Amino acid sequence: MSPAEATARPLNVALAMGPGVGRRVFPPQRLATVTEPLRLLSPEPITDFSTPEARRLLAETEVLLTGWGCRMIDGAVLAAAPRLQYVLHAAGSLKHHVGAECWERGIQVSTAADANAIPVAEYTLAMILLANKRVLQIGRELHRTRAAVDPEKLFPDLGNYGKRVGIIGASKIGRHVIRLLEPYELEVVLADPFVTPDQAAALGVELVGLDELVASSDVVSLHAPSLPATRNMIDAGLIARLRPGATFINTSRGELVDQDALLRRLEEGDVFAVLDVTTPWVLPADSGFYTNPNVLLTPHVAGSLGTELERLAASAIDEAYRAARGEALRYEVKAEELAFTA
Repeated sequence: MSPAEATARPLNVALAMGPGVGRRVFPPQRLATVTEPLRLLSPEPITDFSTPEARRLLAETEVLLTGWGCRMIDGAVLAAAPRLQYVLHAAGSLKHHVGAECWERGIQVSTAADANAIPVAEYTLAMILLANKRVLQIGRELHRTRAAVDPEKLFPDLGNYGKRVGIIGASKIGRHVIRLLEPYELEVVLADPFVTPDQAAALGVELVGLDELVASSDVVSLHAPSLPATRNMIDAGLIARLRPGATFINTSRGELVDQDALLRRLEEGDVFAVLDVTTPWVLPADSGFYTNPNVLLTPHVAGSLGTELERLAASAIDEAYRAARGEALRYEVKAEELAFTA
């Protein structure tokens, strides 16, 4: 036993999330890692804070591991959880799960948003490389013609060497994308009003204005949070500035983009789009995005799915061990940060 383990204090742990989420995010092999000094009160998550069983568990809970579908942790829930000290969210956004009362009572809150950002960044990296290589368009042409295809005749500028990639938003995902792009011989630029040129240089990118980024990049990838101030931030004017041949990637939120303007530009046939998110989440059956040959639609697969879900659980459980050892949470979220996060 290490000195840190010897001095760790025991903490009672409970789970809270929506029905069916527990087994997906916290499978038995991951729950088995919750051992001393942590004490798992029940392997079954609380799905309704008002039940007698939930009230019994809450009365003993010091650490609450939450996930998608968790009911709002408000004053009424806290009244039933007098020993609660930590809310550790095994997912990204906290806005629909953690009430202001938690911070007011001094409860420490953390999120697995950084862990959830990794698969989104991996998806984005793959799409950037495929976009510059024109793989999706060339593959579609091969399927269409069922004959020999000359890639360079179709796209003389295909390839990743020396291409400019524009990242909109130095969010957790945006920063992971920048990190993953480091090994490639690409020119990466960033647009973010809250980042200084020195901070951008430390990330290994050049800070430019949004207009310049959109007009000069071969691939434009959106990673800004969904906030009132970012609604339709990619408006008709910016969409018109996309350079011919450019690819626009959205793994953020559909409401950040003027979708009608984007579809009109796509119908001109000179730009491409990879959309993992739209507004609404499922487009109407008659949407032109389904039939436009310059669009790749995916059903929000960039985020954590399948085996990637366990990474979220591992992140939250690691935070619980840090709490037991009296260490600072690695991904603590302060109340004032909610206004600037997704």
